[in-house]
Amino acid sequence: VQLQASGGGLVQAGGSLRLSCAASGRILSFDYMGWFRQAPGNERELVAGVASGSSAKYEESVKGRFTISRHHRANTLDLQMNSLKPEDTAVYYCYAVQGNFEYWGQGTQVTVSS
Repeated sequence: VQLQASGGGLVQAGGSLRLSCAASGRILSFDYMGWFRQAPGNERELVAGVASGSSAKYEESVKGRFTISRHHRANTLDLQMNSLKPEDTAVYYCYAVQGNFEYWGQGTQVTVSS
């Protein structure tokens, strides 16, 4: 299974970006999918995640601004990010769990300027 993240870039504060994670396996086969981020000097943290058959969960600071969605036909996991803040600057990684296996995408840089 391979996960390919895309959609990062440079945006001004208050702007929006949409990240997309293309999976080589069927999205429906994953038990859990999510987006993590890691800023310089910080640990990797979960931003948003969704388990099969469950509602999405969000890190407190992104609630109301970010939306995670699984698209079965396109076989992608997307993260719509609105009202971006400089503190959202990080490398964003998509993540998936299938049974006892975990998979990570390669990361995409998001930079929010003030």
